[in-house]
Amino acid sequence: MNKLNTAKRTAVVAALVEGNSIRATARMTGVSKPTILNLLADLGTICATYQDEMIRNIRSNRVQVDEIWQFVYAKAKNVPAEKRGQFGVGDVWTWVAIDADSKLILSWRIGPRDAATAHDLMQDLASRVRGHIQLTTDGNRLYVNAVEDAFAANVDYAMLQKVYGVDPADERRYSPPIVLSTFSEVITGSPDPKHISTSYIERQNLTMRMSMRRFTRLTNGFSKKLENHAAAVALHYMHYNFCRVHRTLRVTPAMEAGLATHVWGINEIVGLLEAAEREPAA
Repeated sequence: MNKLNTAKRTAVVAALVEGNSIRATARMTGVSKPTILNLLADLGTICATYQDEMIRNIRSNRVQVDEIWQFVYAKAKNVPAEKRGQFGVGDVWTWVAIDADSKLILSWRIGPRDAATAHDLMQDLASRVRGHIQLTTDGNRLYVNAVEDAFAANVDYAMLQKVYGVDPADERRYSPPIVLSTFSEVITGSPDPKHISTSYIERQNLTMRMSMRRFTRLTNGFSKKLENHAAAVALHYMHYNFCRVHRTLRVTPAMEAGLATHVWGINEIVGLLEAAEREPAA
């Protein structure tokens, strides 16, 4: 079977991480859609494994957490009756934790917007950071028990609540609602009021929507399969953490966190997959 060379794989990945759709990437690179999807699935698995192993024992002071919505296969209202209630068809949420100083994505989970996923994320986050952290989430009450179970008293935790209004003209149908006010609620410990914020994680949500065509609203580029959705998210975070220089830090988040000594090239991400392919089968 023919296999893409490193240069062609790098070109495909470069197109994907800059927000191009599968079809656009196929047109730009001359690689077929099935081949791109296979590469994405294989590389996404490698990226998820690599980050799971590398992002450990992180010295973190401030962490922000949020969840971002997208759908797979079809919007919830359009899901066929025989597929309703099946996770991976309809609403899918990506739960994300970011270090506010290094901007490193510490942990993410793809799942429903439920208590089980909140607990899973917080348990994973607690296993990756060391020291006493200050944590901020939005007003989602699912976080309260999840944070307590994962961190006990070893956290200063606050929620940032936002009060939304409705545009009286109702002319901006696809725009977010107006934020009328915000207030913080201390849940555990003594968080510094100056750092009760979700600004960085909300900016990361925007980066996700701009960098992954699957997350762009009002297009047909949404994921058709959950596996491809998860692979795209893992690849995005690999590129974001290790390849993309943060404008204010002037280094990548991985460099700022001490996980890398240089800015990775996309060819190095591809190299992780090629190294795995060279390993003898068990």
